[in-house]
Amino acid sequence: MWHRPRATQSGHQRAQVKGYNKPMYHTGPTANAPVLSDQQVLEQIEAGLSSIRFAGQRLLVLVPDGTRTFPLPLILRAVYRAIGRQVSAFDVMIALGTHQPMNEEAIDHLIGMSAADRALLRNFRVMNHEWNTPGTLVQVGVVPAVEVRAITNGILTEEAPVVINRAALEHDHILICGPVFPHESVGFSGGNKYLFPGIAGMESISAFHWLSAMLTTMNVIGKQDTPVRALIDRFAQAVPTPVSCVASVVSAAGVHGVFVGDARSAQRQAAQLSAQVHVTWLDKPVHTVIAAVADLYDDLWTAGKGMYKSEPVVQDGGRVMIYAPRIREVSFTHGRWLDEIGYHVRDYFASQMDRFAHVPKVVMAHSTNVKGAGVFDPAGRIETPRIQVDLATGIPQERCRRINLGYVDPATVSLEEWDRRAASDDGILVIHHAGEKLYRLREGEPA
Repeated sequence: MWHRPRATQSGHQRAQVKGYNKPMYHTGPTANAPVLSDQQVLEQIEAGLSSIRFAGQRLLVLVPDGTRTFPLPLILRAVYRAIGRQVSAFDVMIALGTHQPMNEEAIDHLIGMSAADRALLRNFRVMNHEWNTPGTLVQVGVVPAVEVRAITNGILTEEAPVVINRAALEHDHILICGPVFPHESVGFSGGNKYLFPGIAGMESISAFHWLSAMLTTMNVIGKQDTPVRALIDRFAQAVPTPVSCVASVVSAAGVHGVFVGDARSAQRQAAQLSAQVHVTWLDKPVHTVIAAVADLYDDLWTAGKGMYKSEPVVQDGGRVMIYAPRIREVSFTHGRWLDEIGYHVRDYFASQMDRFAHVPKVVMAHSTNVKGAGVFDPAGRIETPRIQVDLATGIPQERCRRINLGYVDPATVSLEEWDRRAASDDGILVIHHAGEKLYRLREGEPA
């Protein structure tokens, strides 16, 4: 019934277990991160889930959207084979955060099964997280201000409401099924991030992203123990529904490892393997990066990963070019806000918070993450980014200028020529399928 997905479509078109204290279950050795066979993945997920009680429960399965490399048809097939007939409901929710909802065709591709085939499974359905639809969210708690200050080292000072999709309370068990990659906002993705911000409300989503922006991407990405991760895990404690996790480490080559258990432990162990699979170390910085971003991304909101994951290896005064001629939109969800505020370094916003009080903090966080590190002089109103960020996309030159990013006509860019130049100039780095692999320096990164 499940089938392998067709050629990649564009991105937006496409626990803590009570009483569970058994050791983490890991499929596959970590030495040199070999690729597991589909049969190994199927068998080992089944073995890992066998220790957790699901019989008769209404199960909510949280999965990523189409902006991640992830063999979701394979993983879902393994999970359903293991426990699908035990549960009374097998409800799959796409943990969109604030990404665009996926249409039916995109869901068919993502799940690897048509709507007609899904209808043959008596207890199986798929839905989008609706972060901005009234009535779909519920507040399940509040993190007191004193805890917020302690967790964030004083960066955030107010109490934080814990707002989540009410489906999390309408089910007996939550199972997170997603990949783990280095991530600009939390350090490494996966685990409880599928709850917050995955199926959270804007009140919670903004808190995490603004905290990350204040810390800066360079101080967060590729690090497991970050204040953002600590705050997410604290939010997850307010969810009364038991949560389990199948955390996978994948690349274009296939599945390198699967970890099954409670959300925090599974994510941590997957992050250790992700650090082997998804991080490339350079001996010295480069002056130019050409980030040819993956076809998974179809707006700058998601394609900004080409900047986030290469910024650490770019020398002061260097340049990152995001190359994606097919991208014609800044953000399908937040474009109007970004047209208003543009892209700026962190201190541009931090020194003018009253001026930007009406702007969602998640939007400002994205803005400063893409612009990168730098300084802002409020007195002279002079902004000095550490590096230059140019767009070689389908976004017009005038709009690039308006949002404070550089423009390069993509028709003038030859990746083959840049590859040739990189072969003779070790100060040039061309990244194909950019956005999932992190680049770092062995001897420390620019300030």
